[in-house]
Amino acid sequence: MKSRKIGFWSLLFFVFMTSCLSSKTTDYTAEDQDLYSKIKSDSIQHILTKVVNDGKAPGMIAAVISSEGVIAIASAGERKVGSGIPFTTNDLIHLGSCTKAMTCTMIATLVAEGKLDWDSKLVDVIPELRENIHPDYYQITLWQLLTHRAGIPKNAMDWNAHNQKEIKERRIAILEDNLKSPAIYDIDQFHYSNLGYMIAACMAEQITGLSWEVLMKKRLFDPLGMSSAGFGAPNTTNQIDQPWGHEKVWGWNKWKPDQSDNPEALNPAGRVHCTIEDWAKFISLQLTQENAILDKEYLNKLIEPVGQHYYAAGWGVAERDWAKGTMLSHSGSNGIWYTSVVITPQMDRAFVVATNSRDFGTTEDLCVELMNKLLIMELNVANK
Repeated sequence: MKSRKIGFWSLLFFVFMTSCLSSKTTDYTAEDQDLYSKIKSDSIQHILTKVVNDGKAPGMIAAVISSEGVIAIASAGERKVGSGIPFTTNDLIHLGSCTKAMTCTMIATLVAEGKLDWDSKLVDVIPELRENIHPDYYQITLWQLLTHRAGIPKNAMDWNAHNQKEIKERRIAILEDNLKSPAIYDIDQFHYSNLGYMIAACMAEQITGLSWEVLMKKRLFDPLGMSSAGFGAPNTTNQIDQPWGHEKVWGWNKWKPDQSDNPEALNPAGRVHCTIEDWAKFISLQLTQENAILDKEYLNKLIEPVGQHYYAAGWGVAERDWAKGTMLSHSGSNGIWYTSVVITPQMDRAFVVATNSRDFGTTEDLCVELMNKLLIMELNVANK
C-alpha cells in the first residue's frame, strides 16, 4: 500500500461569492421544509449528475445539514468506475483530514474530565520520551500540536515503520524516529502537520491506556450514534460493497480505481470514514447549544484561532457577513478521495461535498465550485 498525503483546504475564499447577498432569513414551516428538502435535493442531483457525465468525477455526493440532521442530499455516478453500481446517498465516504476535528473533539472530552490539559507538555505526559527525542520538543503542548504550532514536520519519514508493533507502541516508535533531530520549523508558528496529530493521539493513548481507535469509538462514535464510522478505505478488499477511490491516470484522461489508503498509524490525522448521515451527527455539535458528550465551552475552544491565524483545532475559522458570523471549514484527501465541509453556526447550516476521486489541481477547484453553488442556493432560499 502506498502512502498518500492528506491535504488541507481552508475554504476561506468564500468571501468573494456572497459579499453582496443579504443575511436576512425567514422561519420555515414543516411543509416549507419538506418542499425545500425535495427541491434542493433535486437541484443537487442535477448539479452532480452533470459533473459526473462530464467525466470530472466517477462519483459524487453533496448535502445540506442543520442541527436536526441532513435536510437535502443527493449523489451521482458510480462506486467504481465502469462497474455500473451507483454511488448512493447511504454510502460511506472517506473524510481524510476532516478527521482532525473529530480527534480534537475526542481529546476535548479528556480535557473536560481533567485527564489532560490543553497546556499539557508532551514529555510530562510521556516522560520516557525525554531520553529519546530532541530537547527542542520537550516543551511542546497538546494545544500546540492540535493547532499545528509545535514545529513538527508535515508527515513522518516512514508511516509504515514498525509495522510489527501493536498500534500504540508503533505510534510511539514513529514519534521517536521523527523527533530525534532538532526542530526545523519554529515552535509556535503555524506549520500544518499530520504527524502532530498522531503525536497528540499518543498523549491521549498514554493517559488512558487505550488506543486512539478505541477512544474514538467509546467517546465519540458510540455516544453520537455514528454506527457507520470506521477507519481506512470504506470498502471491503476486491468488493464493490462501498465506493472505491480513484486517481486520474497521467496522460490518459481516465479514472483508475484504487482501494489503498494511508497507513494505520496516521488514523488520527485522516482515516475516518462514515456516511453523510453519521457525519452530520458530529457536525451538529457545532450547530447546537447542548449535546450528550461535551459542554459548549470546550467546543468553543476548538474553534478559537491562535493569534491572527485562521486555524484553530481541526477547523479553519473566519468571520463572514453572509454567514451572519463565524464560518468553519476543512477539507481532506488521501489522494484518491476529496471531501469538504463548511459550517455556519449562526445560520444553523453545514454543507458537505465529497468525491471518490482526486485529480490534483482540478478536483479542488471542482469542489470549490460545487460548494459555492450549495451556499448560493441556501442563501437565495433564505432571502426569499
